Amino acid sequence: MTHMHNDLADELSFALRLADEADAITMPRFRASDLVVDTKPDRTPVTDADRATERALIRAIEDGRPEHSILGEEFGETGGGAWQWVLDPIDGTMNYMRGIPVWGTLIALVHEGRPVVGVVSAPSLHRRWWGAAGLGAWGNDEPLAVSGVASIGDAQISFNERAEFARRGWLEGITNLADRSWRVRGFGDFWQHMLVAEGAVDVAIEASVNPWDMAAVQIIVEEAGGRYTDLDGMPDFSTGSSLSTNGLLHDDVLALFRR
Repeated sequence: MTHMHNDLADELSFALRLADEADAITMPRFRASDLVVDTKPDRTPVTDADRATERALIRAIEDGRPEHSILGEEFGETGGGAWQWVLDPIDGTMNYMRGIPVWGTLIALVHEGRPVVGVVSAPSLHRRWWGAAGLGAWGNDEPLAVSGVASIGDAQISFNERAEFARRGWLEGITNLADRSWRVRGFGDFWQHMLVAEGAVDVAIEASVNPWDMAAVQIIVEEAGGRYTDLDGMPDFSTGSSLSTNGLLHDDVLALFRR
């Protein structure tokens, strides 16, 4: 495994360089008066910054890791094989458009379907989180560790889009969880999961997500000592729902969502 760890250290430093490149595009466009916004076929917004960032990341990966495939939010999938970069150029596009600083670039390296390197860069929050399998997780150079809260009654939870829980048949679950917990907030998108990795939030939960929203999140939460699954308990970032916890609360939360 040591050889794999050395390789992953190289891949992590490459991913951090990719994040630098992304930040250099996203930050100057944030709050820019001439930001161009289009609507995608699924009615979600996309900006010129989303597309420019993903294009730059694709170019850098094709140069630096030509043997790896890529899955990106804006330009889809290219190539095949055991190693794949999964990219969300701007997670939190609606925040980005409205001048809210909670948005970030998500970069993951997935090996045979499992995330092994993750970087989440949120330059307008002055925060960056990263991790790699067996190498730990870090936020702004501080090691990350999840909380020790062991009871839902003492837990701070974060979720977004109550309507999505209703649509997927989980309204009762999220209502029960919210009612039993100490405090509920909607920090949203990648940020709530990074707050779990930091130990500031105990449970982050989403009913409707895409693979590029969660690949980087999963490995960072796991390497911070937490647990990541979908709402059916599968440790898979690509199934459409997500649950990050400190680990201690995970089974109790899943029990509320059992259909």
